[in-house]
Amino acid sequence: MKPLIVNLLLFLAGLMAGLSSSEAMAKPFIPDSPTYILEELQTRPTDAVAQELRELRSQLMRQPDNLSLATRLSRRYIDQARAEADPRYLGYAQAVLASWWKMENPPSQVLILRATINQSNHHFNEALDDLSAVLKVDPYNAQAWLTRASIFRVQGNYREANHDCLKLLRLATELVTTSCISGVAAHNGRLSKGYNVLLNVLRKSREASVSPPEKLWVLTDLAEMAVRVGLIQTAEAHFKEALAQNITDSYLMGAYSDFLLDQRRPAEVVSLLKGKIRADGLLLRLALAEQQLDSPDLPIHVAALHARFEASRMRGDVVHRREEARFTLAFMNDPQRALQLALDNWAVQREPWDARIVLESAIAAHRYIDARPVVDWLAESHLEDVQIARYVRQLNGVKKPCCG
Repeated sequence: MKPLIVNLLLFLAGLMAGLSSSEAMAKPFIPDSPTYILEELQTRPTDAVAQELRELRSQLMRQPDNLSLATRLSRRYIDQARAEADPRYLGYAQAVLASWWKMENPPSQVLILRATINQSNHHFNEALDDLSAVLKVDPYNAQAWLTRASIFRVQGNYREANHDCLKLLRLATELVTTSCISGVAAHNGRLSKGYNVLLNVLRKSREASVSPPEKLWVLTDLAEMAVRVGLIQTAEAHFKEALAQNITDSYLMGAYSDFLLDQRRPAEVVSLLKGKIRADGLLLRLALAEQQLDSPDLPIHVAALHARFEASRMRGDVVHRREEARFTLAFMNDPQRALQLALDNWAVQREPWDARIVLESAIAAHRYIDARPVVDWLAESHLEDVQIARYVRQLNGVKKPCCG
């Protein structure tokens, strides 16, 4: 990392630690030199994606009322937000739709994009309202069913998620439909069956009929299923095949990093994430790897994460509570605070890692009783995960699950 960037990160960490929120907001940092580097952009003007976005923006400026053009540009911004885990692209996507965003009855394509943006920002109820509105007038809209099923799954509402996945049987490809149904099954007591069915459908799908993004999505799902069932070598093969699609995808890199961290292979995480730490979640994984390695770069990255999470709180951003809980548990020596963050996150979303960080934090904080609702939910939903099962056994072995 370049010295000027290091200095900026250290400055930000000191600023956040030394000032109250109001003081920090009131005294923005103004560089005293035009050569001071604030941020290194991931893209360059000559990049194909940058060129495409620039051309679409130019066209839209000439045709501001062109709905087709606006939705195309908004969709591309959403793609970039997912690829780079950069929420600013979601803001750009919303701004592009400004003319239609607050309409009483926006066009269906705007409602779906608005729902997708709200989904990414964890405004799940608003997203569900928009998707339900679309489906009332267009019950054959596959994207609406698929997105709504995804939200229900994240919320742990597997019955509704499965209902929506089944609607895809005559609306989407066999692979997309199977991925949706198997994903729900894998969270609801049928992990091995869901994995095997999805793997078989992928294998029999003709290569030409499966786009690289679709294949990456399915392979990542298969890898995570294999991890949860304890098939380590199989999971790694899926992760590597997904990475071989050569598509930038922050979710995939985060999931593979978590896998490598659990396998105590931190050096590979450092190599994987080199130059890819704009996303808070990826910087967190890098810091966790550096912690295992006792790296001299660790203090720099911990300071940067601390500053980022402080800034998120100032903005009222709640998207990264899971990551902040992991950070607080691993680096702040404050398991009580980590547990509260994890429980706040659990109230919004209920994926395996959301459960895991609650259990880890509760064990570290000796607040066993606080984890009981999560343990009970895991039993009721029949969610399978070898790592989570280990923590549940540890909690169930405590004779006095009390308050500490």
